[in-house]
Amino acid sequence: MKRNDIIRLLSTLPLLTSMNPLHSLYQLSENMNKTARMPVLFLGHGNPMNAIEENQFVHGFRNVAKNIPSPSAILCISAHWYIAGTKVTAMEHPKTIHDFGGFPKALYEVEYPAPGSPSLAQTTKDLLAPTSVELDDSWGLDHGAWTVIKHLYPEANIPVIQMSIDYTKPASYHYELAQKLNSLRDKGILIIGSGNIIHNLGLVDFQQIDKVGYGYDWAIEAHTRINSLLLKGDYQSLIDYKKESNAIQLAIPTPDHYLPLIYTLALHDKKESISLFNDELLAGSLSMTSIKIG
Repeated sequence: MKRNDIIRLLSTLPLLTSMNPLHSLYQLSENMNKTARMPVLFLGHGNPMNAIEENQFVHGFRNVAKNIPSPSAILCISAHWYIAGTKVTAMEHPKTIHDFGGFPKALYEVEYPAPGSPSLAQTTKDLLAPTSVELDDSWGLDHGAWTVIKHLYPEANIPVIQMSIDYTKPASYHYELAQKLNSLRDKGILIIGSGNIIHNLGLVDFQQIDKVGYGYDWAIEAHTRINSLLLKGDYQSLIDYKKESNAIQLAIPTPDHYLPLIYTLALHDKKESISLFNDELLAGSLSMTSIKIG
């Protein structure tokens, strides 16, 4: 089936689901040819200035895109859409959100005009049932999404939607919810979690904000422990991070930047490889560690 045929098929989904959601999902699965299974990414997005600077992390984002199939669309779970409830962007043309302050004018002038995908938003909503999911037409692409995706796909020609993170729910809930998205990987959809595994802005050493490889002792301990759990596949310990050491608590003072990792790990088939890239500490209390599954 050609891409245009797939798009036409997806566009009928809202009508179908109004009649019989389970039947529509069955038809979608039967009529869309399976693609090569897409990988899953977690991207440590870091400083918004990565959108316009040249550095090793930007090169890492570009390099990973060279080694994966071109997706038909992207579903991004960003740390910066952290709200009560679950929403999915469903507009045709999501706006570029400059959700930060105090940066150079050049950063605010950047636009990432990727199209949206109302049909993928509807499919995502249906897959997550019975969880209540609202189709959103007001958000757009926040900097957790566009500042990194623009390096993967600079032509902005891949449709992108975002899904919010419900801050009222624990990590275990998000892990289970993410597993419902698994079938999208066989439909050409690239799922990206975007955050930072170690993210304590309150303790950032601004005198050494650009010093790559620099971490406080507790950050080094947390980095070593989390990477070990990742590579061993001990995801239950990562879900139960609140039971971990004080170093882990300092690394994850709030869950917003950590939970996108949980979405990524939930989609890992144990037969698949997992690899780390951009795996560096930064500014004392941050990490740029990124992950590719599959």
